[in-house]
Amino acid sequence: MPFRGSVVSAALLLALTVTLLKTGPSQSAVGADTKPVPAAPLVRTAASGAWSDGKTWEGGKVPEAGARVQIRTGHAVTFDVKADAVIRSIHVAGTLTFARDRDTTLNVGLIKVQPGDDASEDGFDCDAHAPNPDPSKPKPALEVGTAAEPIPAKFKATIRLHHVDGLDKETCPAIICCAGRMDLHGAPLAHTWVKLATHAKAGENTVTVPGDLSGWRAGDRVILTGTFHPDGNEKTPTLTTTAQTEERVLVSVRGREERGATLKLDKPLAFEHYAEGEFRGEVANLSRNVVVESADPNGVRGHTMYHKHSAGSISYAEFRHLGKRDVLGKYAIHFHLCRDTMRGSSVVGASIWDSHNRWLTIHGTESLVVRDCVGYKSVGHGFFLEDGTETHNVLDNNLAALVLPGKPLPKQMLSFDDNMGAGFWWANCKNSFTRNVAAECSEYGFAFECRRAADFDPVQPVLQADGSRKKQDIRTLPFIRFEDNECHAMPFFGMNLRGLTRPVGKIMQFAEQNKALAKEAMEAIPDVDHPFHITRLKVWDTRWPFHAGTTGVYIDGLNVYRSTYGMWRSVTDRHSYRNLKFSETSNRDIHMPLSIGMPEEEVNKGPAQGAYYTGIGGMLDDQPPHTVVTDVHPEGNLLIVRGVTADSGPVKRVTVNGRRAYSLRGEFAEWETVLELPAPGKSVTISAAAEDAGGRAERNPHKFEYRSPGADR
Repeated sequence: MPFRGSVVSAALLLALTVTLLKTGPSQSAVGADTKPVPAAPLVRTAASGAWSDGKTWEGGKVPEAGARVQIRTGHAVTFDVKADAVIRSIHVAGTLTFARDRDTTLNVGLIKVQPGDDASEDGFDCDAHAPNPDPSKPKPALEVGTAAEPIPAKFKATIRLHHVDGLDKETCPAIICCAGRMDLHGAPLAHTWVKLATHAKAGENTVTVPGDLSGWRAGDRVILTGTFHPDGNEKTPTLTTTAQTEERVLVSVRGREERGATLKLDKPLAFEHYAEGEFRGEVANLSRNVVVESADPNGVRGHTMYHKHSAGSISYAEFRHLGKRDVLGKYAIHFHLCRDTMRGSSVVGASIWDSHNRWLTIHGTESLVVRDCVGYKSVGHGFFLEDGTETHNVLDNNLAALVLPGKPLPKQMLSFDDNMGAGFWWANCKNSFTRNVAAECSEYGFAFECRRAADFDPVQPVLQADGSRKKQDIRTLPFIRFEDNECHAMPFFGMNLRGLTRPVGKIMQFAEQNKALAKEAMEAIPDVDHPFHITRLKVWDTRWPFHAGTTGVYIDGLNVYRSTYGMWRSVTDRHSYRNLKFSETSNRDIHMPLSIGMPEEEVNKGPAQGAYYTGIGGMLDDQPPHTVVTDVHPEGNLLIVRGVTADSGPVKRVTVNGRRAYSLRGEFAEWETVLELPAPGKSVTISAAAEDAGGRAERNPHKFEYRSPGADR
C-alpha cells in the first residue's frame, strides 16, 4: 500500500523489506500490492444465444480477455467454448448454461449470480441495495449441468479462477451466488469412496475394493487413507511430516460389479493400508468431470459461496486448490447466513481437495444435505459448522481425510476455536451425523466445541419444530442423530465432546484445565431426557479415541481397536453406556474418569425431588421429524420427488402432497415418490412432511412451488 508524504525513514524501508521477504505472496498480506487498474467497459448481452456467437452480444463481438460481462435479465447464454482468454468478471442476471455436448473451459476472475443491473466486483458481499427476490420470477442462474441432466461423463466442464489485476485479492477470484441459483452437476459415480477389500502392502501397485465402481476410469486421481496413527506430540501436531494418506492415479479398473474391482495404480504404495475384519482403510476418487479450480494454487486462490435466498445444488463436482489461507469466510464451498432460505439444497458426491481454508463451511444455515462427499487435504477444519446457530443439517456418508493444522482466523465467530484441524467440527449438536469417516486429522476426527467466552454468549436463537426461533443454551442441545460414524489414524482425539483442548504449542496442564472443564460442564447440564446420544461409534488406531467434557452422555455402541486408550479423561456424571468394546488398547480402556460433583441447587433435594439423581435411560424422542426435498424432476408424464428425513427415532411415514413416499434407505433416511406432472408452464405446490413412530407429525413441512418446464398451453 503506498505511503503518504515524501519522506520514509531508512529503518522503515528496511523493516518493510524484511516483512515482505518473510511473508512473500501469502494471503495474509491480501491487497497490499494491488494497483488501481481502469475497469474495462461492460459487455452486455443483446439477446439469448451461444457465447461464441457475436449476435449474442451488444456490438456484435464476443467478449475478449479482460472483459467485464453482463448477462442481462431474461437472456440465456450457453457457454460453448474452451477459451484461454481470462474474462475479468461475469455478472449473471439472466442464465449462463454450460454446453453438455462438448468440453468447455471458462477462465475468469469473478462470477457473480445476482438479480438486477449492478455489475459490482465484490467477491464476497452481495449488492446491499438489492431488494428481496420476487418468488414469482425466475432467479438468475449459473448452470453447469443440472441434477436431472448433468454434464455427460464423456465431456468435461472447467471453471478456472484467476487473480485479475484490479480485483481485490481478499475477495477474488470467486464464484458468488446472491439470491440466484447455482447448479454444478457432473456425471454420477456409483460410489465416491469405498473400503479396502484386502490389506494393501507397501511396494504394491494394485489394490482390491468391494462394491460397484461404475464411473471410475483410468486417469482418475485417487487417495488411500492412512491407517496407522503417529505418536502424537503434545507440543506440535505431526501430520505435516508423518501422514500416510497417499495420492495416486488409476492406470486401470478391472471388474466393476458389486463383487468388487481391482485398481492398478501409477506407482507403488509407500505405506501399508490396513484392512482386516471390520477395520479397513478407504479408497476415494477425487476426479469429477465438472471442475472448479484456482489457476495458480501457489498464488492467489479462489473461493465459492452461496448467500441467503439463493438456490441450487452441487453433485459430483470437483473443487480443487481453493480456499484463501488465514482469511475469514473464503472457503472452497461456503453457505453463508442462508438460514432456512435454501432448504432443499444439497452437496452430494463432491470432491473437495487441497483447500487452504476448510472444505465446506455451513454458516448460519439450516436444512442443508451433505452426502457422499470426499474431503482431502484441508488447512484447518474440514466439514465445518461455523457459529453454533446451524441446525437440522444432514451430514451423511462423507469422508474427511488428511486435515492439517490451521490457526484462528481474524475476527472469527467463536474465539475459543483454535482451528487445529477436525474432520468434522460443530458448536451445536442439533444436526444429523451418520455414516461419516474421518481419517488422519491433525487434532480431532469429530469435535463438538462450545463454551461461554467474553465475546460469546452460548444462549442463541435456535430453529424450532414449528419454524419459529427460540433462545436456548446450545451447549446442551442433543443430536438429532449421531450414528455409525468412524475415525482412525488420529494422532490425538477421535471424538471430543465439549472437552479439553490442547493449548497451542504447550504441554497440557491437567489440574488447571480440569478445573475449567468442571466449571464449564457444571454451568450447562443437558436435560436428563435429552442426553448426547451416540450410536455405534467406531474408533481405531487413535491416541485418545473418546473424550467428553460434559454430563449427560448416552453411548449405545463404542468399538475401540488398536488404540492407546479407550475412553480418556472424561467427565462421567450422568453417563450411561452399553455395548462397549475395547480391543488391543496399549494403555487403559477407561482412563482417569472425572466427576464434577453435584450442582449446588441439587445437593439438598434428595432423590425424591432432585432431577440430577435420575439416571440416563436413553434418548426421549419428543420432537417431530424434519424433511428436506432434495430433487424434483420430470420423467415422461410423471414428477419424481426425492428427499431425506432426519429424526432421533424411527420414522413411520413420509407424505408428499398426501401421497406416501417409499424408503430408499433406512427409515426414510432417503425416500422417493411420484406425482403427476403439471401441464407445461403450470405450477404445483409441493408439500412434504413426515410422522415418526410415536405419532409426532412434522409441523413445518417443506413447502415450495414447482413450475413444469415448457410454455403454457
